[in-house]
Amino acid sequence: MKVSKSITEKQKIPLGSYPEEVGLETRGNQEAQTGGTAAEKGSDGVQLIYTSNLLEWVLERGNLKRAYEQVVRNKGSHGTDGMTVTQLKAHLQENWEQIKSQLLADTYKPTAVRRVEIPKPDGGIRLLGIPTVLDRMIQQAIAQTLNGVFDHTFSQSSYGFRKGRNAHDAIEAAREHISEGYRTVVDMDLEKFFDRVNHDKLMSLISRRVGDKRLLKLIRRYLESGIMINGIAIASDEGVPQGGLC
Repeated sequence: MKVSKSITEKQKIPLGSYPEEVGLETRGNQEAQTGGTAAEKGSDGVQLIYTSNLLEWVLERGNLKRAYEQVVRNKGSHGTDGMTVTQLKAHLQENWEQIKSQLLADTYKPTAVRRVEIPKPDGGIRLLGIPTVLDRMIQQAIAQTLNGVFDHTFSQSSYGFRKGRNAHDAIEAAREHISEGYRTVVDMDLEKFFDRVNHDKLMSLISRRVGDKRLLKLIRRYLESGIMINGIAIASDEGVPQGGLC
């Protein structure tokens, strides 16, 4: 996809990252082009992106279409509202304009996630939080947009949960290191890492590159949406539910 040079210069966004990576059509998209933008160089020399209209990019039609298709491909179980993936399209056709208005007006409230317990192969239980299919689509749209903002800042040695990278690539890299003479492998796992993520710290890090306060508030709401256990919603003040994207 080609990115308009004038738009790229206006928003000071480097080609090959955002918005090119998130797959948004920039030509003629007036809704996504309105709002203020600022950019500066980080300590690593990378152009930092600090946009105040990033929510419009999240809600851009092409981005939402890709998010919907990804949720459908992933299938997955229903959330606390009982809506299945196959029911999502009809729900969007009837209610999307209202949902979009709520998102833009900063009044949308995510639904609490459904708690699921998955046995681990080595014993114990992994706790998953399953969002509603609607919230999964919105989270996917957010993730697609933020990937374009953050991915190019990650280490080239990072392979987990990144577009175009997987465990096979990590194994191949390890083989190359072995061929270079390295013989030591360090395997580390931070126990209950996702359960203990500090919300304030996480949001502080995100806000260094994301200037849209509406989007920051929405991400915070997803972090604090709570967990539904036996029909009772329990607030969450730390951790990131495994099973969703926010």
